[in-house]
Amino acid sequence: MPMSAPAVLAGRTLADAGRNLLVTAVMVAVGHLVGFRFHGGAAAAVGAILLVVAFGYALSWLFAFIGLAARGAEAALAISFVVVFPLMFASSAVVPPATMPNWLRPFATYQPISLTVDAARALATGEPAGAWLPGALAWTAAILAIAVPLAVRRFHRAG
Repeated sequence: MPMSAPAVLAGRTLADAGRNLLVTAVMVAVGHLVGFRFHGGAAAAVGAILLVVAFGYALSWLFAFIGLAARGAEAALAISFVVVFPLMFASSAVVPPATMPNWLRPFATYQPISLTVDAARALATGEPAGAWLPGALAWTAAILAIAVPLAVRRFHRAG
């Protein structure tokens, strides 16, 4: 049965977003059991969760493109590792950028994972998220704006 490329890819990435939402809900529930509480109120808690899921959705599109562009599963894994490794380990998710070497701080402070983590953290703790939220939303939108057309175009070529 013929299907449009965007429908196939959207179905896959929306399934990823649904799974990410479920995993996030489980993490919040387990966190609640061990004492974590959202201190920013219900709207901020929902905002933090939606921000994380939206960023994950954008990354799903990026990795869909990588998977379609790579020559095989091993190549896709290697490319994904090259993308994720520097972003994850040079982010505020691991250590505060202020503790990093001077040459690494600007990258660590303004890259997409740091901005998203810092915005979600601020929303969860009840602190102002204004310093990070616009950047996190901008990175999410930019990744989607670039990855969606690339993935759809690549899917058309593969098919």
